[in-house]
Amino acid sequence: MIKPGKTKKATILDVAKAVGVHASTVSRALNPQTQHMVAEAVAERIAAASRRLGYTADVFASGLRTRRSNTVGVLIPDIMNPVFPPILRGIEDALATAGCTAIIANAEGEPQRHGTILDRLLGRRVDGLILATAQRRDAVVERCMAEGVPVVLINRTLAGKRPISAVVNDDEGGIKLAVDHLVAQGHRHIAHIAGPQALSTGYARRSGFLAALKTADPALIVEAAAYSETAGDAAMTKLLAGKMPFTAVVAANDLLALGCYDALARVGFHCPRDISVTGFNDMPFVDRFAPPLTTVRIQHYEMGRRAGDVLMEHLRRRDTASVTIRLEPSLVVRGSTAPPAASGRTGSASR
Repeated sequence: MIKPGKTKKATILDVAKAVGVHASTVSRALNPQTQHMVAEAVAERIAAASRRLGYTADVFASGLRTRRSNTVGVLIPDIMNPVFPPILRGIEDALATAGCTAIIANAEGEPQRHGTILDRLLGRRVDGLILATAQRRDAVVERCMAEGVPVVLINRTLAGKRPISAVVNDDEGGIKLAVDHLVAQGHRHIAHIAGPQALSTGYARRSGFLAALKTADPALIVEAAAYSETAGDAAMTKLLAGKMPFTAVVAANDLLALGCYDALARVGFHCPRDISVTGFNDMPFVDRFAPPLTTVRIQHYEMGRRAGDVLMEHLRRRDTASVTIRLEPSLVVRGSTAPPAASGRTGSASR
Protein backbone atom coordinates (compact mmCIF):
# COMPACT_ATOMS: atom_id res chain seq x y z
CA MET A 1 0.00 0.00 0.00
CA ILE A 2 1.32 3.43 -0.96
CA LYS A 3 1.68 5.76 1.99
CA PRO A 4 -0.10 9.16 1.84
CA GLY A 5 2.07 11.88 0.33
CA LYS A 6 4.28 9.39 -1.49
CA THR A 7 4.22 9.04 -5.27
CA LYS A 8 4.77 5.68 -6.86
CA LYS A 9 7.95 5.65 -8.94
CA ALA A 10 7.33 5.22 -12.64
CA THR A 11 8.44 1.92 -14.13
CA ILE A 12 9.51 0.83 -17.58
CA LEU A 13 6.06 -0.74 -17.95
CA ASP A 14 4.43 2.65 -17.31
CA VAL A 15 6.51 4.20 -20.09
CA ALA A 16 5.74 1.32 -22.45
CA LYS A 17 2.00 1.64 -21.77
CA ALA A 18 2.07 5.42 -22.29
CA VAL A 19 3.76 5.06 -25.68
CA GLY A 20 2.01 1.86 -26.74
CA VAL A 21 5.12 -0.29 -27.21
CA HIS A 22 6.67 -3.30 -25.54
CA ALA A 23 8.88 -2.77 -22.46
CA SER A 24 11.85 -4.22 -24.36
CA THR A 25 11.49 -1.44 -26.93
CA VAL A 26 11.66 1.15 -24.15
CA SER A 27 14.76 -0.54 -22.79
CA ARG A 28 16.47 -0.47 -26.18
CA ALA A 29 15.47 3.14 -26.85
CA LEU A 30 16.87 4.41 -23.55
CA ASN A 31 20.17 2.55 -23.89
CA PRO A 32 22.69 4.49 -26.03
CA GLN A 33 24.26 1.20 -27.14
CA THR A 34 20.99 -0.16 -28.58
CA GLN A 35 19.13 3.06 -29.41
CA HIS A 36 19.92 2.61 -33.10
CA MET A 37 17.65 -0.46 -33.12
CA VAL A 38 14.56 1.70 -32.49
CA ALA A 39 12.97 4.00 -35.07
CA GLU A 40 13.93 7.62 -34.39
CA ALA A 41 10.34 8.83 -34.06
CA VAL A 42 9.53 6.04 -31.57
CA ALA A 43 12.68 6.72 -29.58
CA GLU A 44 11.75 10.40 -29.31
CA ARG A 45 8.25 9.52 -28.04
CA ILE A 46 9.76 7.15 -25.47
CA ALA A 47 12.25 9.77 -24.29
CA ALA A 48 9.46 12.36 -23.96
CA ALA A 49 7.23 9.95 -22.01
CA SER A 50 10.12 9.02 -19.71
CA ARG A 51 10.71 12.67 -18.87
CA ARG A 52 7.00 13.32 -18.37
CA LEU A 53 6.56 10.36 -16.06
CA GLY A 54 9.85 10.89 -14.25
CA TYR A 55 11.15 7.46 -15.18
CA THR A 56 14.85 6.71 -14.58
CA ALA A 57 16.49 3.42 -15.43
CA ASP A 58 17.57 1.17 -12.57
CA VAL A 59 21.28 0.92 -13.34
CA PHE A 60 21.89 -1.69 -10.63
CA ALA A 61 19.19 -4.00 -11.94
CA SER A 62 20.43 -3.53 -15.48
CA GLY A 63 23.93 -4.43 -14.36
CA LEU A 64 22.71 -7.70 -12.88
CA ARG A 65 21.21 -8.63 -16.24
CA THR A 66 24.08 -7.52 -18.46
CA ARG A 67 27.00 -8.17 -16.06
CA ARG A 68 28.05 -4.60 -16.77
CA SER A 69 28.20 -1.68 -14.33
CA ASN A 70 28.39 0.92 -17.12
CA THR A 71 31.15 2.64 -15.14
CA VAL A 72 34.77 3.17 -16.13
CA GLY A 73 37.64 3.90 -13.76
CA VAL A 74 39.91 6.80 -14.75
CA LEU A 75 43.17 7.11 -12.83
CA ILE A 76 45.10 10.39 -13.15
CA PRO A 77 48.42 11.32 -11.51
CA ASP A 78 47.56 14.79 -10.22
CA ILE A 79 44.08 16.28 -10.16
CA MET A 80 45.57 19.73 -9.52
CA ASN A 81 47.43 19.72 -12.85
CA PRO A 82 45.46 22.03 -15.20
CA VAL A 83 46.20 19.77 -18.17
CA PHE A 84 43.72 17.11 -17.00
CA PRO A 85 40.28 18.83 -16.91
CA PRO A 86 39.98 19.07 -20.72
CA ILE A 87 41.24 15.49 -21.06
CA LEU A 88 38.64 14.31 -18.53
CA ARG A 89 35.93 16.20 -20.37
CA GLY A 90 36.81 14.36 -23.56
CA ILE A 91 36.70 11.02 -21.74
CA GLU A 92 33.35 11.77 -20.12
CA ASP A 93 31.79 12.93 -23.40
CA ALA A 94 32.87 9.70 -25.12
CA LEU A 95 31.59 7.55 -22.26
CA ALA A 96 28.28 9.43 -22.05
CA THR A 97 27.61 8.67 -25.71
CA ALA A 98 27.90 4.98 -24.84
CA GLY A 99 25.78 5.31 -21.68
CA CYS A 100 28.71 5.00 -19.28
CA THR A 101 29.93 7.08 -16.35
CA ALA A 102 33.50 7.77 -15.25
CA ILE A 103 34.78 7.28 -11.73
CA ILE A 104 37.77 9.61 -11.36
CA ALA A 105 40.58 8.57 -9.02
CA ASN A 106 43.52 10.83 -8.11
CA ALA A 107 46.87 9.12 -7.54
CA GLU A 108 48.47 12.31 -6.17
CA GLY A 109 51.72 11.48 -7.98
CA GLU A 110 52.45 8.51 -5.71
CA PRO A 111 52.98 5.24 -7.66
CA GLN A 112 52.77 3.17 -4.48
CA ARG A 113 49.10 4.14 -4.14
CA HIS A 114 48.15 2.87 -7.59
CA GLY A 115 47.65 -0.73 -6.53
CA THR A 116 45.33 0.28 -3.69
CA ILE A 117 43.31 2.54 -5.97
CA LEU A 118 43.05 -0.25 -8.55
CA ASP A 119 41.65 -2.60 -5.89
CA ARG A 120 38.98 -0.04 -5.00
CA LEU A 121 37.99 0.57 -8.61
CA LEU A 122 37.78 -3.14 -9.39
CA GLY A 123 35.80 -3.58 -6.17
CA ARG A 124 33.22 -1.23 -7.66
CA ARG A 125 32.97 -3.53 -10.67
CA VAL A 126 34.15 -0.98 -13.24
CA ASP A 127 33.89 -2.35 -16.77
CA GLY A 128 37.32 -1.07 -17.76
CA LEU A 129 40.05 1.44 -16.99
CA ILE A 130 41.65 4.50 -18.56
CA LEU A 131 45.06 5.10 -17.00
CA ALA A 132 47.01 8.36 -17.22
CA THR A 133 49.44 7.15 -14.56
CA ALA A 134 51.41 4.44 -16.34
CA GLN A 135 55.15 4.29 -15.88
CA ARG A 136 57.33 2.73 -18.56
CA ARG A 137 57.41 -0.40 -16.40
CA ASP A 138 54.17 -0.54 -14.48
CA ALA A 139 52.97 -3.30 -12.15
CA VAL A 140 49.37 -2.05 -12.17
CA VAL A 141 49.12 -2.25 -15.97
CA GLU A 142 50.76 -5.69 -15.94
CA ARG A 143 48.20 -6.87 -13.40
CA CYS A 144 45.30 -5.58 -15.49
CA MET A 145 46.65 -7.34 -18.56
CA ALA A 146 47.11 -10.58 -16.61
CA GLU A 147 43.56 -10.44 -15.20
CA GLY A 148 41.98 -9.51 -18.53
CA VAL A 149 40.74 -6.09 -17.40
CA PRO A 150 40.13 -3.85 -20.46
CA VAL A 151 42.60 -0.95 -20.25
CA VAL A 152 43.50 2.04 -22.38
CA LEU A 153 46.56 4.14 -21.56
CA ILE A 154 46.37 7.88 -22.11
CA ASN A 155 49.30 10.29 -22.56
CA ARG A 156 51.75 7.54 -21.59
CA THR A 157 52.91 4.15 -22.83
CA LEU A 158 54.91 1.20 -21.56
CA ALA A 159 58.50 0.42 -22.53
CA GLY A 160 58.83 -1.89 -25.51
CA LYS A 161 56.06 -3.20 -27.71
CA ARG A 162 53.17 -4.37 -25.56
CA PRO A 163 49.66 -5.44 -26.65
CA ILE A 164 47.81 -2.63 -24.93
CA SER A 165 45.93 0.29 -26.43
CA ALA A 166 47.12 3.84 -25.89
CA VAL A 167 46.28 7.37 -27.00
CA VAL A 168 49.35 9.57 -26.81
CA ASN A 169 51.04 12.60 -28.32
CA ASP A 170 53.98 12.65 -30.69
CA ASP A 171 56.30 13.65 -27.86
CA GLU A 172 59.50 13.47 -29.86
CA GLY A 173 58.01 15.46 -32.72
CA GLY A 174 56.65 18.07 -30.32
CA ILE A 175 60.04 18.68 -28.73
CA LYS A 176 61.57 18.97 -32.19
CA LEU A 177 59.14 21.80 -32.94
CA ALA A 178 60.41 23.69 -29.87
CA VAL A 179 64.08 23.06 -30.65
CA ASP A 180 63.70 24.05 -34.32
CA HIS A 181 61.97 27.26 -33.27
CA LEU A 182 64.82 28.23 -30.94
CA VAL A 183 67.49 27.34 -33.50
CA ALA A 184 65.68 29.44 -36.11
CA GLN A 185 65.88 32.36 -33.68
CA GLY A 186 69.64 31.97 -33.48
CA HIS A 187 70.09 29.95 -30.29
CA ARG A 188 72.96 27.46 -30.33
CA HIS A 189 73.45 26.70 -26.63
CA ILE A 190 70.13 25.17 -25.62
CA ALA A 191 69.46 23.36 -22.33
CA HIS A 192 66.78 20.77 -21.63
CA ILE A 193 64.89 20.13 -18.40
CA ALA A 194 63.72 16.58 -18.93
CA GLY A 195 60.75 14.95 -17.27
CA PRO A 196 61.20 11.85 -15.08
CA GLN A 197 62.76 9.10 -17.20
CA ALA A 198 60.55 6.44 -15.60
CA LEU A 199 57.69 7.98 -17.60
CA SER A 200 57.34 7.57 -21.35
CA THR A 201 56.72 11.30 -21.78
CA GLY A 202 59.97 12.25 -20.06
CA TYR A 203 61.92 9.57 -21.90
CA ALA A 204 60.49 10.36 -25.35
CA ARG A 205 60.84 14.13 -25.02
CA ARG A 206 64.46 13.80 -23.93
CA SER A 207 65.09 11.48 -26.89
CA GLY A 208 63.39 14.02 -29.15
CA PHE A 209 65.60 16.79 -27.81
CA LEU A 210 68.78 14.81 -28.48
CA ALA A 211 67.59 13.87 -31.98
CA ALA A 212 66.66 17.46 -32.85
CA LEU A 213 69.81 19.05 -31.40
CA LYS A 214 72.73 16.94 -32.57
CA THR A 215 75.17 19.24 -30.75
CA ALA A 216 73.39 18.95 -27.39
CA ASP A 217 75.79 19.06 -24.43
CA PRO A 218 75.03 16.43 -21.74
CA ALA A 219 75.91 19.05 -19.11
CA LEU A 220 72.92 21.09 -20.26
CA ILE A 221 70.40 18.27 -19.72
CA VAL A 222 68.90 17.99 -16.23
CA GLU A 223 66.25 15.46 -15.23
CA ALA A 224 63.49 16.93 -13.08
CA ALA A 225 62.35 14.92 -10.08
CA ALA A 226 58.68 15.39 -11.05
CA TYR A 227 56.44 17.31 -13.43
CA SER A 228 55.99 20.21 -11.06
CA GLU A 229 56.81 23.89 -10.67
CA THR A 230 59.06 23.11 -7.70
CA ALA A 231 61.01 20.52 -9.67
CA GLY A 232 61.38 22.96 -12.57
CA ASP A 233 62.76 25.60 -10.22
CA ALA A 234 65.30 23.14 -8.81
CA ALA A 235 66.39 21.97 -12.27
CA MET A 236 66.84 25.51 -13.59
CA THR A 237 68.76 26.46 -10.45
CA LYS A 238 71.12 23.56 -11.15
CA LEU A 239 71.62 24.71 -14.75
CA LEU A 240 72.33 28.28 -13.63
CA ALA A 241 74.91 27.04 -11.16
CA GLY A 242 76.74 25.07 -13.84
CA LYS A 243 79.68 26.21 -15.92
CA MET A 244 78.14 25.65 -19.35
CA PRO A 245 76.59 28.76 -20.94
CA PHE A 246 73.13 28.58 -22.49
CA THR A 247 70.64 31.07 -23.91
CA ALA A 248 67.46 28.95 -24.02
CA VAL A 249 65.75 26.11 -22.17
CA VAL A 250 63.37 23.51 -23.52
CA ALA A 251 61.25 22.32 -20.58
CA ALA A 252 59.48 18.95 -20.82
CA ASN A 253 56.17 20.43 -19.67
CA ASP A 254 54.54 23.74 -18.76
CA LEU A 255 54.79 23.33 -14.99
CA LEU A 256 58.54 22.81 -15.31
CA ALA A 257 58.70 25.94 -17.47
CA LEU A 258 56.86 27.88 -14.78
CA GLY A 259 59.48 26.72 -12.30
CA CYS A 260 62.13 28.06 -14.68
CA TYR A 261 60.50 31.48 -14.43
CA ASP A 262 60.78 31.32 -10.63
CA ALA A 263 64.49 30.44 -10.71
CA LEU A 264 65.32 33.12 -13.28
CA ALA A 265 63.49 35.82 -11.36
CA ARG A 266 65.28 34.91 -8.15
CA VAL A 267 68.72 35.61 -9.66
CA GLY A 268 67.58 38.70 -11.54
CA PHE A 269 67.45 37.18 -15.02
CA HIS A 270 64.74 38.18 -17.47
CA CYS A 271 62.85 35.86 -19.80
CA PRO A 272 63.28 36.07 -22.76
CA ARG A 273 65.89 38.86 -22.80
CA ASP A 274 68.49 36.74 -20.96
CA ILE A 275 67.11 33.23 -21.43
CA SER A 276 64.26 31.96 -23.61
CA VAL A 277 61.99 29.25 -22.23
CA THR A 278 59.61 26.82 -23.94
CA GLY A 279 57.10 24.42 -22.38
CA PHE A 280 55.03 21.43 -23.46
CA ASN A 281 51.24 20.81 -23.23
CA ASP A 282 49.80 24.32 -23.62
CA MET A 283 47.82 23.80 -20.43
CA PRO A 284 45.08 26.34 -19.62
CA PHE A 285 46.24 29.84 -18.65
CA VAL A 286 49.86 29.64 -19.87
CA ASP A 287 48.99 32.57 -22.10
CA ARG A 288 48.51 34.52 -18.83
CA PHE A 289 52.03 33.87 -17.60
CA ALA A 290 54.49 36.77 -17.50
CA PRO A 291 55.75 36.45 -20.16
CA PRO A 292 53.16 34.31 -21.98
CA LEU A 293 54.71 30.90 -22.55
CA THR A 294 55.84 29.57 -25.92
CA THR A 295 54.83 25.93 -25.76
CA VAL A 296 53.90 22.78 -27.64
CA ARG A 297 50.12 22.42 -27.85
CA ILE A 298 48.65 18.96 -27.48
CA GLN A 299 45.08 17.93 -28.26
CA HIS A 300 43.81 17.55 -24.69
CA TYR A 301 40.11 17.03 -25.36
CA GLU A 302 40.67 14.87 -28.43
CA MET A 303 43.06 12.66 -26.48
CA GLY A 304 40.41 12.03 -23.85
CA ARG A 305 37.64 11.50 -26.36
CA ARG A 306 39.66 9.05 -28.42
CA ALA A 307 40.71 7.11 -25.29
CA GLY A 308 37.05 6.79 -24.28
CA ASP A 309 36.08 5.62 -27.76
CA VAL A 310 38.86 3.02 -27.85
CA LEU A 311 37.87 1.60 -24.46
CA MET A 312 34.22 1.40 -25.50
CA GLU A 313 35.25 -0.57 -28.57
CA HIS A 314 37.23 -2.99 -26.37
CA LEU A 315 34.17 -3.42 -24.15
CA ARG A 316 31.90 -4.06 -27.13
CA ARG A 317 34.29 -6.61 -28.61
CA ARG A 318 36.78 -8.21 -26.26
CA ASP A 319 38.78 -9.58 -29.20
CA THR A 320 39.47 -6.07 -30.59
CA ALA A 321 43.19 -5.71 -31.37
CA SER A 322 45.17 -3.14 -29.40
CA VAL A 323 45.87 0.17 -31.11
CA THR A 324 48.19 3.10 -30.51
CA ILE A 325 46.83 6.47 -31.57
CA ARG A 326 49.46 9.19 -31.77
CA LEU A 327 48.10 12.75 -31.99
CA GLU A 328 50.06 15.50 -33.72
CA PRO A 329 51.13 18.51 -31.62
CA SER A 330 51.70 22.09 -32.78
CA LEU A 331 53.88 24.95 -31.61
CA VAL A 332 52.34 28.08 -30.11
CA VAL A 333 54.81 30.97 -30.12
CA ARG A 334 54.34 33.58 -27.42
CA GLY A 335 56.49 36.00 -25.47
CA SER A 336 58.86 33.67 -23.63
CA THR A 337 61.18 33.18 -26.62
CA ALA A 338 63.29 35.69 -28.54
CA PRO A 339 66.66 35.78 -30.35
CA PRO A 340 69.71 35.59 -28.06
CA ALA A 341 70.66 38.93 -26.48
CA ALA A 342 73.36 40.85 -28.33
CA SER A 343 75.10 41.43 -24.99
CA GLY A 344 75.94 37.75 -24.90
CA ARG A 345 74.56 37.18 -21.36
CA THR A 346 74.01 33.49 -20.79
CA GLY A 347 72.56 31.16 -18.23
CA SER A 348 75.82 30.72 -16.42
CA ALA A 349 76.60 34.43 -16.23
CA SER A 350 76.12 36.47 -13.07
CA ARG A 351 75.28 40.12 -12.71
